[in-house]
Amino acid sequence: MLDLKQIRQQFDPTQSALSRRGTYDLAPLRDLDQQQRSLETLRSHLQARSNEVGKAVGQRIREGADPNGPEVQALRDEGNAVKAQLADLDPQERALKTEIEAILLGLPNLPSATTPDGQDEGENVEVRRWGDEYLPQGDAFKPHWEIGEALGILNFERSAKIAQSRFVTLVGLGAALERALFTFMLDRHTRHGYTEVMPPYLVNSTSLQASGQLPKFREESFQCKDDDLWLSPTAEVPVTNLHRDEILSATDLPLHYCAYTPCFRREAGSYGRDTRGLIRLHQFNKVEMYKFVHPDTSEAEHQALVADAEAILQALKLPYRVIELCTGDLGFSANKTYDLEVWLPSSGTYREISSCSNCGDFQARRANIRFKEPGQKGTQFVHTLNGSGLAIGRTMAAVLENYQKPDGTVQVPEVLQPYLQRQWL
Repeated sequence: MLDLKQIRQQFDPTQSALSRRGTYDLAPLRDLDQQQRSLETLRSHLQARSNEVGKAVGQRIREGADPNGPEVQALRDEGNAVKAQLADLDPQERALKTEIEAILLGLPNLPSATTPDGQDEGENVEVRRWGDEYLPQGDAFKPHWEIGEALGILNFERSAKIAQSRFVTLVGLGAALERALFTFMLDRHTRHGYTEVMPPYLVNSTSLQASGQLPKFREESFQCKDDDLWLSPTAEVPVTNLHRDEILSATDLPLHYCAYTPCFRREAGSYGRDTRGLIRLHQFNKVEMYKFVHPDTSEAEHQALVADAEAILQALKLPYRVIELCTGDLGFSANKTYDLEVWLPSSGTYREISSCSNCGDFQARRANIRFKEPGQKGTQFVHTLNGSGLAIGRTMAAVLENYQKPDGTVQVPEVLQPYLQRQWL
């Protein structure tokens, strides 16, 4: 959530920054804020007058005025009129507060000053590539779904019978490979200082609002019919809320977490895209990295987060590139994002496998997560960062395609062989 005080005090710079993301007009919010502040001023004035009248009634009576006389009654009438005015302010203030909050909840994060400007993904900036020496040679590469179905480790047809399209059942070595991948990822991240958590897979509306999924992405999420619960679209949601409404000590920061969870998304805006394979499913597994950090270390922690995601791809020897997202492609809660895109030889292109974002204090303000410096009175909002480390299904797709052999077999990446106890699928 954006800082209303910042909008109030630095309106033009804030409007300019937000306009880098698209067409957003903060003027209506400013007008509502001015109305609310005017009501607050009026309430303060009326409350002070109410107190004065109450004291005057007592004072007049102590001075000998008739409690039922016209002088005291006039003061009481004035006091009642003031109280009626105060009561009338309540619904007006509640309505203004609700309207202001609704607008704030719908506004995206301000982009970082270093985030490149651009209209859409076509203007994202390539930062670097890694692993050219591991690019598979040849010109006849099968897509991963054909490889998996031929090996009997991926079954889409029976999954559609069980649920609907865009689900998959992993069979035999497919299930084992998935387990090997997320275990390997968790082992690497925990060795690098992340604390593993296994959070609930169902989350309430408050949690989704705190992380930025509600209200904007309501249509993208699966909601339970009879409860205020939703299937979590990403572990970012429950992990953000681990410290909701808490005041941490600065000495506790940074806090690094990693979590393996299933993720559930409608993919409502992607019909006709990636209808086959593991790239865009309604249910998929992912290892998430998440950080609560001091604002002073936020940028350095972001670079380290990207490096931790890259380390997984490098260990698997999967070619990839790092892309810096432009303002037009930036996620709702992020102020700066790097995407990692892995090479898929069947399509001859790179596809997103991790998105590593710095959200600044945007999520922390929505979730009310603050920290206190030792010996200081005030509190500050923490900065939050998140990144896939990695999306398991897409990693499996990349392994099947990059490690496929002409005879239809697939070599198991060296770092996974101890987990699978085999060299070939």
